[in-house]
Amino acid sequence: MKWILIRHGQTQGNIEHRYIGCRTDESLCSQGVESLKEKEYPAVRRVFISPMKRCRETAELIYPGVQVEVIDDFRECDFGEFENKNYADLNDRADYQAWIDSNGEMPFPGGESRTEFAARCVYAFDELVKRDLKEDCAIIAHGGTIMAVMEQYANPKGSYYDFQVKNGEGYILCSDGIYERI
Repeated sequence: MKWILIRHGQTQGNIEHRYIGCRTDESLCSQGVESLKEKEYPAVRRVFISPMKRCRETAELIYPGVQVEVIDDFRECDFGEFENKNYADLNDRADYQAWIDSNGEMPFPGGESRTEFAARCVYAFDELVKRDLKEDCAIIAHGGTIMAVMEQYANPKGSYYDFQVKNGEGYILCSDGIYERI
């Protein structure tokens, strides 16, 4: 059994390098739609998605007609006060510099910490694994969701940031933790 972990297609917020978390329910932009249509993805029998619009739309494009189940805890991180802002918006803020200096370990002001976020995502993945599914399944979620799962289960091991992926990209993760990029 394999897990196909795919980051949702591109949004306008992604193009503008904004922190688009669980508070901004953004649709895919036209470039994101076109990019997904150009790629081929492994076949699956079931798809699990974050509840965010960008993930729903990605699932519909990549896996039309495949059974989809929403997993609420796969939603993006709560970026708190940084939500929908980019580097230029935040550059002069002391709390942003402190967050950068912490290597992203501090909680976002008014939002989640990376540790809380990762624990939520890994717990949700663990609950799916407990179902003992026999067929290959896809998870369409967010970059951070994928990074959290891969940090926990990938073999060989890596750190959270080692598993960054672009929109529409991801990993094939086998049950023994062996993986490859897609």
